[in-house]
Amino acid sequence: MENHTLNSNSSCSPQNNHCEIPECAGREPYPPVCVCGQNCAYGRMMLDNVGGRNSEMSAVSLYIYNHLILLDDCFSAEIFHRISIVEMHHLEIFAELAQLLGENPRLWTHKGCAMTYWSPSYNCYSQNISMLLKNAITGEQQAIDKYTHQCAVIKDDHIVKCLKRIIIDEQIHIDLFKQMYMKYCC
Repeated sequence: MENHTLNSNSSCSPQNNHCEIPECAGREPYPPVCVCGQNCAYGRMMLDNVGGRNSEMSAVSLYIYNHLILLDDCFSAEIFHRISIVEMHHLEIFAELAQLLGENPRLWTHKGCAMTYWSPSYNCYSQNISMLLKNAITGEQQAIDKYTHQCAVIKDDHIVKCLKRIIIDEQIHIDLFKQMYMKYCC
């Protein structure tokens, strides 16, 4: 895996509004979004990745919020903006997989026999940079743990390849957030 480091020489003043932002996604191409066949159990897992408590929708919405909170720091704001775009791509992949697996790709998840819609209340909104970054790191690690578990139980190689590729991006996000934490909070 390549090294994604923050450029400590980047300047974000009104005169120089250009920030050198590290890559926020892996360079490897994403595998094709396809499945071996419909499978409701796998589809429900993908729906949880779309609209569950720890989901891509939660990451997208939180990172847009973080971007807005950090607008005074264009470097940090831009990192959250770019990572939110990567998370939107993940959201799209999981929604497509859910649909191919036979599920309705709404922003929802299965809770027992009922469907529960995604809620913005799932996020922890902080205006403190230290807490904001800790929340982002925790959410990314939880996503990696969830996707790693799904890789272990799903027997469809197409889905597993998509999950493994997305895990690469999530690890890059953790690395970037940890570097930001060290830069701003230590």
